[in-house]
Amino acid sequence: MTGPTIKRRTLLRLAAASGGALALPMMARAQDWWWQRTMDAFKGGEDGSGGLAASRIRKGLKEALRVATDSVIARVGEPGGYLRNAAIRIPLPGYLDDTRSVLRRVGAGGMLDDLEVRLNRAAEEAASHARDLFVEAIAEIDVEDARQILDGPDDAATRYFQRTMTPDLRRTFRPVVERELGRAGAIESLDRISGRLEGVPFAPSLGEEARDRLVEHGVDGALDGIFHYLASEEAAIRNDPARRTTDLLREVFG
Repeated sequence: MTGPTIKRRTLLRLAAASGGALALPMMARAQDWWWQRTMDAFKGGEDGSGGLAASRIRKGLKEALRVATDSVIARVGEPGGYLRNAAIRIPLPGYLDDTRSVLRRVGAGGMLDDLEVRLNRAAEEAASHARDLFVEAIAEIDVEDARQILDGPDDAATRYFQRTMTPDLRRTFRPVVERELGRAGAIESLDRISGRLEGVPFAPSLGEEARDRLVEHGVDGALDGIFHYLASEEAAIRNDPARRTTDLLREVFG
């Protein structure tokens, strides 16, 4: 049983129990309308007998995802897109943050703050390289994918992208993040931190894998930021008419 079906039946039982006096919340009505419109379109439109054709619905979904991904990538890829955004700012990995108190004792605590800034700058630069991959993934969505996405929760498309795109995104992002960490001076900063720790008795050692671990952490953080805002954009297009900014979106989603 799908999520929208469960929601609809639960709301109807609550309304009946209150003798019809219980008003359905606005968001619940919007979700129920979304589900019914989607199902009607798919049932009635494949052969042109009524409603929108399934191909038109699929095209509308692709348009919605194109609008959403363009908005997200532009948002996170701008200067400060990660760094000045508390929701997606990439913190230092735990093994580095644990050295903060040691470095502060020798007057070098600011080195970690500088490294965190450079880490987020690298993620902002890497994000712009995701656009082509999303374009390819959107083009490959077939009718069955569209059915499952449209009949799913508000972040169904985001989950679909996470499932199908993460390996390719990681392969694309890793060399970009590594290069940008180098350009931003983060790798050099990490080496300075490692050298400073070596001069402090009983201080933890970052080890030979410190660079690789920092790159992987940057990749993880960059992807998390993209998917975080993609889920928000997807939900907005589904539920907020003002976010349907093209004729096709207004035709398909009302």
